[in-house]
Amino acid sequence: MTIQNPPDPTAADMAKHLPPAITKYLREADPKHKANAHDLLSAFATDATVIDDDGKTYTGHDEIHRWRESEASEYTYTVEVSHVEKFDDTHYVVTNHLEGDFPGGVVDVIYRFTLANDLITKLEIAP
Repeated sequence: MTIQNPPDPTAADMAKHLPPAITKYLREADPKHKANAHDLLSAFATDATVIDDDGKTYTGHDEIHRWRESEASEYTYTVEVSHVEKFDDTHYVVTNHLEGDFPGGVVDVIYRFTLANDLITKLEIAP
C-alpha cells in the first residue's frame, strides 16, 4: 500500500462513505472533538481488540476505554485523513496525517479496521 503524500484529494470524499462505526471512531478519536466514551465504545463489538502502535493489545470495552483515555491526554496534535482504502465490506484502511507536540512532530498513522455486524471487531494501528 502506498501512503499518499501530500494528502490524497479524494481521501476526504472517500472518508464520507466509510461505515458508521469507523466514522464514529475517527470522530471520537480526533483531539478537536471532546471525546465521549459511550460513543467511542459503541463503535466497537464488546469483545473487540485494539493493537496500538506500540504493539500492545487491548480486548473488550473496559481495556479499550482505558487505552483511549491514556492516549487522548498524552499529546496535542491535529489530524487530517490522507488516505482511505476499502478492501471489502469488512476491511478498511484509513491513514491519518498527524502534526503535534509528540516526538518527531509529524507522522502518518495507519488504522486497519475489521468489521462484523456493523461494529469494529479489530483495530490495528501502525505508524
